[in-house]
Formats: sequence, C-alpha cells, structure tokens
Amino acid sequence: MDGILLINKETGMTSHDVVNKLRKILHIKRIGHSGTLDPQASGVLLVMVGKACKVLPFLEDTDKEYIAKMVLGKKTISDDIWEEVLEETAITPISDFQSVLDTFKGEIKQLPPMISSIKVNGKKLYEYARANQEVERPVRTVTIYDIEALDEKELCFRVSCSSGTYVRSLCHDIAEKTNNFGCMSSLIRTKVGRFTLEDCVTIKDVEEGNYILHPVKEVLSHYKEIKISDTKDVVNGRKVHLNCEADEVLLTHQEEALAIYRREHGDVFGCVRGLW
Repeated sequence: MDGILLINKETGMTSHDVVNKLRKILHIKRIGHSGTLDPQASGVLLVMVGKACKVLPFLEDTDKEYIAKMVLGKKTISDDIWEEVLEETAITPISDFQSVLDTFKGEIKQLPPMISSIKVNGKKLYEYARANQEVERPVRTVTIYDIEALDEKELCFRVSCSSGTYVRSLCHDIAEKTNNFGCMSSLIRTKVGRFTLEDCVTIKDVEEGNYILHPVKEVLSHYKEIKISDTKDVVNGRKVHLNCEADEVLLTHQEEALAIYRREHGDVFGCVRGLW
C-alpha cells in the first residue's frame, strides 16, 4: 500500500494522532505526514503511506491556504486563545479590516510564537516556554500571496501564504498594527499545494473504506516532469543526460514517479532521491 491520503483533520487531535489512528486502521507502520496542524486547527493534512514517505523532505516548501478568525484585547503566550493569557486590554475597533490586511501582502517578517516547534540551540521554543526560560526567537521571512477579509465583524479572513507562515503570528501582528492585543481563535487549512479541503476524507471515511490513495507524482507537481522509456539507469541511481532548463526534475515512467534528479553540470543530472 503506497500513496498519498488527503485527510481532513478534526480539531482536538494532533497530526501525530492522525498518523497513529491510520496505522491501526490500515495495518501499516510506514506512515508520515507533511505540514503539522496544531491540535485545535482543522483541515487539509497530507499523509504519506508506504513508499510515499520518501517524498516527505521534498514537500517542505508547499504553499498553503487558511481561513482564520481572531479576537482582540488578549495577549497570549501562543498567539492563540488556547494557551495562557499574559495580558488583557481595552479594544480599539478596526474600521476597515480589509485595508489593514492589505498591508501584509507580499514578503513580510514574522516572529514565531513561543509555543512552536522551531528550534533554537537544539531545543524547541515551546520547551523554553514550558520551562519559563527566555530565549531570542529567530525572525523569519515569509510571503503572503493574498489575504481577504471574509467577515469584518467577526475578524475572519482567508490567507494564501508560503510554507512556514504562522497564522497565529499574523493575527498578533494584525492586531498590533491597529494598536490592539490580539490572537487567533480559529484556524482551518483549506489548501496545501493544489489539494483542497474538498479533496479530503475523514478518518471515519478511511475506517469505512471510502478513500483513495493518490499517486506520489501528484504531490510533486512543483517539479518539472520528464517521462522516460528506459528505466535501467534511474533505478540503479546512475547519472543521466537530460535536455531541459529546470535544475531539478521528476523522472516518471508510465505515470509512476521514479526519482528526483538535480543538475550537476551541463546536461548531466544526478539522483537526489529514488522513489520506487
């Protein structure tokens, strides 16, 4: 059993909980996920089954889309409403939510929340937070491709962004821009790469056998695909000559993903990862 499961993760469970449940349902240990979703968030979770786990390192830069809600007047250690409230203050009403959101389009700097898995000096930020230890958080550069107010009264918005974007931090920064404290109160991931929430199934669907395993090549559509007829050199990990402009390519045979190759010099490409 090899392929990609598109799961609509429910709130109240971790991404690892999803993996553990699927291992029991499918009776297979080799299962992994791409793009962790916080326990209180829901939505699209890519789950790799069997040999598909080999592609996990190549999905880190996959763009995402979310629908989020935020509340004003609260500052929390996690930049969401589910962790410790550090401070509360009066609310300054936002008169034009969309205009504020528009200022975040493009490349922006983010300071990740203390309750996050980013590592500093070998330890995750949340480990420092749990131990009440101070540590300097690394500023990250992310890209907001599009951001749209869906409900100005409820402070609900849709955001399309690069991998690594913390929507919790975005909510904090939006509030700060309006002279408020603020944090995220709801998060749904609606899209990962080209896969949407409508493409997903629930864990219950998988239990009932109502699911499909998508081929590995579908999650690697961000690579230039080159179809080959002779697979001998590729399955043996040998270098190949390719006439193409891309520096990294996906080699396929009869619609099956075989390997990711990278240009070494000229038209000579070397194998980065075999997928067979």
